[in-house]
Order: sequence, then C-alpha cells, then structure tokens
Amino acid sequence: MLAFIQGKVVSVDQQIVVVQAGGLGISVAVARSEFFAQGQEVTLPIYMHWNQEQGPSVFGFQTEAEKMVFLLIISCSGMGPKIGLALLSALSPADFFTAIQEGNEKALSSVSGIGPKKAEQMVVQLRQKVSKLIESGVGSQMQGATKLEEWKNVTQVLQSLNYSRPEVDAALNYLRKEYGGSACTFDELLRASLSFLAKRV
Repeated sequence: MLAFIQGKVVSVDQQIVVVQAGGLGISVAVARSEFFAQGQEVTLPIYMHWNQEQGPSVFGFQTEAEKMVFLLIISCSGMGPKIGLALLSALSPADFFTAIQEGNEKALSSVSGIGPKKAEQMVVQLRQKVSKLIESGVGSQMQGATKLEEWKNVTQVLQSLNYSRPEVDAALNYLRKEYGGSACTFDELLRASLSFLAKRV
C-alpha cells in the first residue's frame, strides 16, 4: 500500500494537485488546494482508494492527522472519500475529534453533503474509536493544533492587502511548514506571514 508521495507540484486545479514523482505525474485529490503552488516541493501522506467503476484514486493530506481523520470517516458505512474531503476542508482534525466526542451533530451537518442523519450516524460509529485514540495519546497530538478558521482569516486578510495568489500560497506554505503543528493565534500567524512576504520583496 502507498504511504506517501514526494515530488514537485506540476499543476493545481480546484481539489486536484498533480505531483511529479520520478517520471510519473500523479493526480492527487486534496481538501484545500490553496495550500499548494506550482513548483512547490511536497511530501504528502496519501491514501489510494479503489472504486469498481472508476478504478484507483489517490488522496493526499497536509498531515498524518488529516489522513487519520479521513480514514475514520470513510470507515463509516455509506460514507466515501468525497465526504472525507468535504469534512477536512471545513474542520481541522482537532475540531473534528471535538465534534465527535461532544456529539456536536450541528457542526458536522453544516458540511456540504452531510445531513442530520449522516452526522448522527458518524457520531454513533466513531465516538468510541475517537475516545480510544485520544486515550492512547494519538489523538492528543491534534488538540493544540491551530484551527482551520485562523488559516482562512489569514488568507482573507492577505488578499484584502492586494497580495497575489502566488504570494498568498507561498505565505500559507511557509506557515504550514513552520507552525502547522502548533497552536497559534490569528495575530501570530498574520505577523509571521507578513514578515515572510516582506523578506521576499
């Protein structure tokens, strides 16, 4: 089974990133393509999903935590990769774990493609699994992670300051690499991104 892909981003289109690895160009479906830029060197945890009609599809993740959440979601009956990506585009791994633990069906059903029934089903099927992961210490690695909302806010502010899409992408890639595993406030992330962009001038 494939575990990760390492190479250069050749193109970015909506939720598909093409990564050149060796002599191959691999189409990788991702939750948030704005964190990728053409020419960027990446190492992504991946999961290959097989569909009887469409064949293999490769899904890529920013972190192992995202991959863990994705695998939990598709382990639920009737839920496939599209729902997994939709959830990851709306909720951070930490927020997802919290929603499952607290039975926050409203947070889950706010995601496109997930109604109240699917949200309830997800809580019922995953609450015990999530509790075990947290007890084992695996899930606790996510608890201090910066919430996705903070990253969205940084993106919006940089765009409002008239930074170009490549500049915003570069700043987000820098933030992910330097601060992706730590708990940072919006102010801290914004200052770091502005400092990074100032040095590029």
